[in-house]
Amino acid sequence: MQQRVIISQDIEHDLAQAIAETEHDRVFVLTDDITQECCLPKVAVLFAKHNATIITIRHDDTNKTLATLADVWTALQRGGATRHSLLVNLGGGMVTDLGGFAAATFKRGINFINIPTTLLAMVDAAVGGKTGINFGGLKNEVGAFANARYVIVNTCFLDTLDTANLCSGYAEMLKHSLISNAQMWAEHVNFDILQPDLAELQRMVAASIAVKEHIVADDPHEHGIRKALNFGHTIGHALEEFSMQQPGGAVVSTAPTKPTNQTPPGTLLHGYAVAFGLIGELYISARKAGFPTARLHQTARFIRENYGAVAFTCDDYPTLLNLMRHDKKNTSDTINFTLLHDIGDIRINQTATDEEIREALDFIREGY
Repeated sequence: MQQRVIISQDIEHDLAQAIAETEHDRVFVLTDDITQECCLPKVAVLFAKHNATIITIRHDDTNKTLATLADVWTALQRGGATRHSLLVNLGGGMVTDLGGFAAATFKRGINFINIPTTLLAMVDAAVGGKTGINFGGLKNEVGAFANARYVIVNTCFLDTLDTANLCSGYAEMLKHSLISNAQMWAEHVNFDILQPDLAELQRMVAASIAVKEHIVADDPHEHGIRKALNFGHTIGHALEEFSMQQPGGAVVSTAPTKPTNQTPPGTLLHGYAVAFGLIGELYISARKAGFPTARLHQTARFIRENYGAVAFTCDDYPTLLNLMRHDKKNTSDTINFTLLHDIGDIRINQTATDEEIREALDFIREGY
């Protein structure tokens, strides 16, 4: 089933139409505690008209677990959900990932609609049909491919976000430009994400989603070119998982921003991990695939100015390498990368030696 992405100018109108066009006997809405307070009021009147049942889970990726998934299944069951019910996932990537997986598995699959409320969810998690939960200390270890009937994207929700979470989502947009074209990349590295023009950002979001949609349409189950969307994520996911394992998280030193309200102090936001992963995998791309060093350094400077630095040491390299070996993209014990020869010139199914990866980690820490 193909999903339909709506770049919305009127969230109530577009959501009402999407619900009307999707089979449902009952409507359920999944939010987290922050989204319920900040975002649900924008569409609460419409949900009240449908007598929707609100299911609220705790925010933060550390709650994207089997236990939380079971809580959602239980709430659906107690609320009388059937195979003909509809689940609306209103929230960031954690909500759309977990809610999509809950919908894909409850009664062997019910319809769902995603309304992403963070920039990261708009350009990444809510689009493309990947759902899942973290398991055994690893990101998105268990999940399924399942398309939402609709993904409704409206930047009206972004006025609820702090700067750190805007930056987190913007890293995925930067990734899309690197695997797409130089014009988009140049626009992205010259955009002021710390003081963004939200109207301009909505246009850029639509273009970024189009990049992902085009790739997903060509390869829905990640057998080929969809692996391009993993650029920056082999190292990025390892850094994110490493952060989750630390008592205080991974300390990130950033340019002045409003404090984040989406994550515990010290935890590395997904997009920050991807940003640092982009630096490392661009370094490997320059070393092994001929990526232009000038563009490597320009991208790295943009990330340093807006994302700061992540704290880890060379003593942590064995742990990070071990986390990379658990990545779902790997074959046997070989760490798999997507690399770039140039912007938009993609090389999937590439490998790197442990020494080359250590050099990339050095570059993330010291060399940009």
